[in-house]
Amino acid sequence: MMRSLYSGVSGLRNHQTRMDVIANNIANVNTVGYKSSRAVFQDVFSQTSRSAGAPGAQYGGTNPMQIGLGVKTAAIDVLHTQSAFQRTDNPLDLAIQGDGFFVIKSGANELYTRAGNFYLDNAGNLVTSDGSYVQGVQVCTLGSTGGTTSLNTAPTGVISYAVTNLNLSNFRGISIDSNGAVWGLDHSDNKVQIATLAIGTFVNPSGLEKLGSSTYDVTPNSGAVTYNVARTGAAGSVEAGGVEMSNVDLSAEFTDMIVTQRGFQANSRIITTTDTLLEELINLKR
Repeated sequence: MMRSLYSGVSGLRNHQTRMDVIANNIANVNTVGYKSSRAVFQDVFSQTSRSAGAPGAQYGGTNPMQIGLGVKTAAIDVLHTQSAFQRTDNPLDLAIQGDGFFVIKSGANELYTRAGNFYLDNAGNLVTSDGSYVQGVQVCTLGSTGGTTSLNTAPTGVISYAVTNLNLSNFRGISIDSNGAVWGLDHSDNKVQIATLAIGTFVNPSGLEKLGSSTYDVTPNSGAVTYNVARTGAAGSVEAGGVEMSNVDLSAEFTDMIVTQRGFQANSRIITTTDTLLEELINLKR
């Protein structure tokens, strides 16, 4: 009977973990670029009362007799599925249609995000809402006479030289196309490419670690980042004038909440029922 008691306890603990995951998903239903998570259960060690037996001349084979000892949380997966596009008509609001992440620099750390609500700071740098620098390749800048100075050939495909902060100062009419190319007008009203956004891709994006503020960091199981130009290789396209919404499905989350609640209740009944059996055992002496 003690086995059933501890199995019930393990059920309570792990259903509470699942409820924590669901609660966080629902809390982030309107978070830009948020990717929902799910808790996956698996059984734990089973105690073998009798091993399997092979068939013989006089008797047939027998199956093993095992008693399970509870449940554990096998994984908490991040579901990197595409979510809806929310139009804002802000030219610096961006979303990735397909795979990949925007590359940002936060202090000395390079991080990755799907939240494309970007801004210009007072120095003309393209930044996130918390001031992290958006990374890419600077193609040109304005010279001292007001004309453009070329810095790099505009990259195509995989970006092999280092990515850097993007500065759009003194350009007007900023726009960003589906390839992640940043365009603007110089002082002579010539339309020039200022920069190219870097789109980071990974062999296993589910292996990335969430760090908060809608950012991710590499782990040994995510693989190293590959910098791509949008719409090349594994990278998706860039959609300007809007952001990617959260991929949380409220109907699925509420259904999972009900199932989790019932699972929690059922496991609590195991504990109370086992307690009743133990009470009856103690009362045998009377």
